[in-house]
Amino acid sequence: MRLIFMGSPDFSVPVLEALVEAGHEVACVYCQPPRPAGRGKKDRPTPVQARAEALGLPVRHPTSLKGAEEQAEFAALGAEVAVVVAYGLILPQAILDAPERGCLNIHASLLPRWRGAAPIHRAILAGDETTGICIMQMEAGLDTGPVLLREETEIGTEETTAELHDRLSAMGAGLIVQALDNLGALVPEAQPEDGVTYASKIDKAEARVDWTQDAEAVSRQIRGLAPFPGAWTEHGTDRIKLLGARVVPGDGAPGEVLDDALSVACGEGAVQVTRAQRAGRGAQDAATFLLGHRVPKGTVLGA
Repeated sequence: MRLIFMGSPDFSVPVLEALVEAGHEVACVYCQPPRPAGRGKKDRPTPVQARAEALGLPVRHPTSLKGAEEQAEFAALGAEVAVVVAYGLILPQAILDAPERGCLNIHASLLPRWRGAAPIHRAILAGDETTGICIMQMEAGLDTGPVLLREETEIGTEETTAELHDRLSAMGAGLIVQALDNLGALVPEAQPEDGVTYASKIDKAEARVDWTQDAEAVSRQIRGLAPFPGAWTEHGTDRIKLLGARVVPGDGAPGEVLDDALSVACGEGAVQVTRAQRAGRGAQDAATFLLGHRVPKGTVLGA
């Protein structure tokens, strides 16, 4: 098929690669514009732009698709389908209508649960046991379109957002190729009205760990916010990011370090921190972290 691809972050890159590998003609890649990043604040292209250019594909990164000129240029590409995954701009109706067979979105949840911006984070934070990928026919509403294909997967008890992100990205890449191969035979399934939830953007105010919560809630917070923005706590004057955790037996005052393996008491039960990071340092597994930053038994974190 002749396609337009629309995506920006790392999550979208395996999808673009899968479409090219499957033999589809990618007429153009749309992504967010380069933005200042790093210490020098130089403009840095999105991961999709970098990969598309490496593949020799034409790239456009308009700041808006609302203008008549941009919409005319989009329509002039003559695409059969636009594949959209974490693009970052709302698509006006003129854009949705331009491809001959519409726009297909790859969404990282089992719709109608977790419509919106942060479905992977929210699934872990909420303690969902399963999630998945939906291939959705796009319409004007926020992730409201009919679903063409869906694939479900279990969420691991110690899985972080980063790990689930990579698994779902690979699943999405495989599922969109399958959807395009069978597009004429797929029957769109309207989303039910029951079970609708919205995955709002993650606010940094959600990141400070409240050790008075039960261990399951603390574990979900740590795993759900890893790697960004990263759940955090204080050890004295230091702020420590907590990037991995598991629930373990233990009892003590909330925030009390129970052993030399960074097990920490919660309001009920305990968690063992499996990965941590100090400001200005790289993330490390807990054993390596503790070699350079002692957190003795009996310390109370977040005090």
